[in-house]
Amino acid sequence: MEAASSTEVVQRLQEQGHLPVEAKLASEAGASSSWKALFKPKPFTGARLVQFTQQLSTLLGAGQPLDRALTILLDLPEDDTAKSTVADIRDAVRGGTSLSVALERQHGTFSRLYINMVRAGEAGGNLHETLSRLDDYLERSRVLQGRVINALIYPAILMAMVGLSLMFLLGYVVPQFGAMYESLDAELPMFTQVVLWLGLFVRDWWIVLIAIPAVGFLWFDRKRRDPAFREALDAWLLKRKFVGPLIAKIETARLARTLGTLVRNGVPLMTAIGIGRNVLNNRILAADVDAAGEDVKNGVALSTALGKGKRFPRLALQMIQVGEESGALDAMLMKTAETFEQDTGMALDRMLAALVPVVTVVLAGVVATVVMAVLLPLYDLTNAIG
Repeated sequence: MEAASSTEVVQRLQEQGHLPVEAKLASEAGASSSWKALFKPKPFTGARLVQFTQQLSTLLGAGQPLDRALTILLDLPEDDTAKSTVADIRDAVRGGTSLSVALERQHGTFSRLYINMVRAGEAGGNLHETLSRLDDYLERSRVLQGRVINALIYPAILMAMVGLSLMFLLGYVVPQFGAMYESLDAELPMFTQVVLWLGLFVRDWWIVLIAIPAVGFLWFDRKRRDPAFREALDAWLLKRKFVGPLIAKIETARLARTLGTLVRNGVPLMTAIGIGRNVLNNRILAADVDAAGEDVKNGVALSTALGKGKRFPRLALQMIQVGEESGALDAMLMKTAETFEQDTGMALDRMLAALVPVVTVVLAGVVATVVMAVLLPLYDLTNAIG
């Protein structure tokens, strides 16, 4: 479970009806536990969770009893883990347990937002409508996350492929030219000598050049679990000229949609703020939401409380203020989410449109420089012989 502290982990587990014995950092559990957690199958994530929610909403809207709807859904998952989860939920419901409590007992499979939305729908007697809204929320969140990932996939693949090609060029091709020039006892310009030396270095130490980024990635993955390091990194990212505003917009859209969806379904604002804080990936913005929750508890308006940290976009704060003054906070929060989702989408498209050509030109320039440094002396020797 990802949380700010072990105390928060214990609190969440107690809210789910468990009796925690010990909570410690995942990094202290050893590498084997981390690898097991990485490859452990998750029954409901991403598109599968959206599909489960949508189908359950449809069946309930068609008049099917809850236990019958869950029995029908039991035949849909293909893997045994998901089937076992649905069977546990159905059996708990048949035993008289509410759906929200049955979901809560699934050891963190369903988020607090999901459980609280279902609980609010049960209290209001409109569970299928609540599930429909929850399905819309999950789908939009998945699409936004997918756009961010897709914007980074192509540049990452491009850099990896060109990097490997450059290592092959420097480590295999360039040393052969170096041996040839040495046999000819040719006088080489300093630029070519540097490239030839670099080629020999890559040939002799290529394993180190591959190991250093791998070790650096593992170190960073381990280090980011440290709350102090994660907070410092998140604060640094927010201050960057281009990345910071984009992160703020993405997190604002996620927070606004979460709060709007919860408030619209009857969840108290303070509870919604506590849940909304947990959907944020940036811990600095999450801390601002925590502080805002305390201010709202003392009677401060939500827009004013969020604005104290001066990190959320002013437009979002103004829209939330309009919603508070007009008595339509939930509708304005949803409108804020849509506005910033569209803005984020356009920003990602522009970033991708600019990033791919820039990366391509830079990497092509590096490769062309190496090729020219190796071939120009050969061209000069050919002219001299001719």
